[in-house]
Amino acid sequence: MTGAIVGEDGIARCPWGAGDPLLREYHDTEWGHELHGRDALYERLSLEGFQSGLSWLVILRKRPAFRAAFAGFDAEAVAAFDDADVERLLADAGIVRNRAKIVAAVANARAVLAVERDGPGLDALLWSFAPDPRPAPPETLEGVQATTPASTAMAKELRRRGLRFVGPTTCHALMQATGMVDEHLAGCFRSGGS
Repeated sequence: MTGAIVGEDGIARCPWGAGDPLLREYHDTEWGHELHGRDALYERLSLEGFQSGLSWLVILRKRPAFRAAFAGFDAEAVAAFDDADVERLLADAGIVRNRAKIVAAVANARAVLAVERDGPGLDALLWSFAPDPRPAPPETLEGVQATTPASTAMAKELRRRGLRFVGPTTCHALMQATGMVDEHLAGCFRSGGS
């Protein structure tokens, strides 16, 4: 069973965050920190969708290019993208060039604005699925689930509201990344909301 491991710097981390420097930085400073705000959450939702079928390291390496290509993930700006913008994005080697994912990111920006307009807002909607109280962090990687009833419910509601590439696994990854659940392993220095 795989638990937290101590890196060459003497710090215990989740195994996935103990090797590559970019993953380590993300693990230590972002993953699992509470994240709020419409555009910040729209960015994470978009990147989780682009990650589907790829490694997270690929997305992290391309994140600066994604931010440039998608107007800093300003939902209002992306919602105004048209067919020419989709073609521009498909030609951008700095990002993941998957038409379905690009079209979904644009459509999702429009859906996010509708959630803002009609209520309750993206932040409140997503955080309404955070379990209370949060379960204890898992002891080992084998204890980390790919989906939960909460992520399944979130995916269903987001799809009902017109969002795409938001299945239960993607929603659970979003919940992990934005601190809605604490899935840093129990021995990790970040575990327990630290």
